[in-house]
Order: sequence, then structure tokens, then C-alpha cells
Amino acid sequence: MIWLAHSSVATIVEHNGRFLMVEERDGDALVFNQPAGHLNEGETLFTAAVRETLEETGWDVELTHLLGLYHYPAPNGVTYIRHCFAAKPLRHLPDRELDTPIVAAHWLTAGEIMAPGFAARSPIVQRCLQDYLDGQRYPLAVIYHHRP
Repeated sequence: MIWLAHSSVATIVEHNGRFLMVEERDGDALVFNQPAGHLNEGETLFTAAVRETLEETGWDVELTHLLGLYHYPAPNGVTYIRHCFAAKPLRHLPDRELDTPIVAAHWLTAGEIMAPGFAARSPIVQRCLQDYLDGQRYPLAVIYHHRP
């Protein structure tokens, strides 16, 4: 058997002191996450992050920084490697249908997201936001995408 980690992307999008979050179904539970998803074949990390944000929230964004890489071995046995980016909102497409299993997109305060008992999809949701709030930023140029 070959073990593979799941490569994912996520964005921290701030506007007027609020952060763009998605409310989504995880089995029978409703949880919150940054706009996030998997890297598709042929995509760069950058295009995947912008695409996932648009598909899950209806917001077109521009990436500004890499926040970090996050390793999360989930209780279900899947290991995720999250590439989290900071992004600024460009425009909202309110008529765009959101991906399944997204229930809604919300703008929440850092206090709401960091509150004890917040229904985060995983511990890295709050960790990514905390790193953002602490000013952690890396230039996008630290990521090299090879083009054959």
C-alpha cells in the first residue's frame, strides 16, 4: 500500500476587521473553515487557492502572502498538508452557486473564530488565523511552481 498525504490550500481573507469563513457540513455536524480545498492535477498552489475561495464563497481574491504550511493528521487517518495564504478580496459574485457541502459564507470577527467552543473543522483553522493575527507572512516567491 502506498501512503499519500492530502495536499490542500486555504486562504485567510480579511475585510474591515472580519474574516471570510465557510460553514460546511462534515457528516452530521456543521463546522467552520477557511475557504479551503484540495490541489487538483495540473494546478499551481496559487490557482488552487484562488479557485477554492471562489467556489466556496463567491469571492474572487488576490493572494498576497504565504502564511505557512500546516501538518494535520486527522482522526480519520488522513494526513493533510495545508498551504495557507493571506488574500485580499477583489469582488463578490453573489449569484454564484457555492460548492457542496458549503452551507454559507460568513464574515466573522477574530474573536468569534478564536472563542472557546467555536465549531472549527480542525485545530489548524484557529492556528492559521492566530499566525495571521501574529503577523506571520512570507513572500509568495518562496514557492516555486515548475512549468514543463
